[in-house]
Amino acid sequence: MDLNLPIGIFDSGVGGLTVYRALHERLPNEHFVYLGDTARVPYGTKSLSTIERYAVENAKFLEAHGIKLLVVACNTASALALPAIRAAVGVTVVGVIGPGARAAAKIAAGKKVAVLATEATVQSGAYAAAIARIDPSIQVIERACPLFVALAEEGWGESEVARAVAQEYLSDLRNEHPGALVLGCTHYPILRETIGEAVGAEVPLIDSGAAAAAEVQTLLESKQLSAKQSERDAHERELCDDLDHFYVTDAAERFAKVAERFLGTAPAVLEAVEVWGHDELKTY
Repeated sequence: MDLNLPIGIFDSGVGGLTVYRALHERLPNEHFVYLGDTARVPYGTKSLSTIERYAVENAKFLEAHGIKLLVVACNTASALALPAIRAAVGVTVVGVIGPGARAAAKIAAGKKVAVLATEATVQSGAYAAAIARIDPSIQVIERACPLFVALAEEGWGESEVARAVAQEYLSDLRNEHPGALVLGCTHYPILRETIGEAVGAEVPLIDSGAAAAAEVQTLLESKQLSAKQSERDAHERELCDDLDHFYVTDAAERFAKVAERFLGTAPAVLEAVEVWGHDELKTY
């Protein structure tokens, strides 16, 4: 395998950009191809069979573009579709739930773990099940925080509105004294400071995307798949430079605007595509 092939990342929309950032920061010599399925977001309201179909189509699209490893940034797809994805593609697949659960269980050391996620991820019980496999004694408190997604995308993550919403969702968690809190949605790291204020500074916050990035680094090193450092990669690359390719299935202009809010810069290469037909539509 060509070690300089990119790492593929897909999400149901823009939230996976926080996973892209975590991967980029940990693996500056790697380059990435990202797919946001913005035409079919949200996944959380869809049936299991539909989520599996969307996830497999996304995975096959990225595999067809030549990747050495696939990261499923979407928590819903990670919770419900990983077996189908792994059966459909010939590259190693990493989700975000397993790494997040492992990091939380290690840090909590037997204490309670709080998980903040979308309603679909909470209903799936995926984080609770993953943590129970590691340490059955850990009590898991799951909390759906759907308004955090819109606040993140609007750039209001540290606004007074966000603080009020966070207090409404989370203030009672202070009485639970969790040993760790999992940010179980890709949007939630944008509200990290606001969430930390609501639950208390003493509670460690676990970014599932960052945990996944750490595991990807370990996988690449163990499989000897880390990219060779080229002359251009001698210094840390900037986010969203032209070595990283971004695809969306709709609303490219909005994606670019939200990407700039999340990352501080818009994608240099952004294309609208139809993943179900692999037909590239337009370059922005």
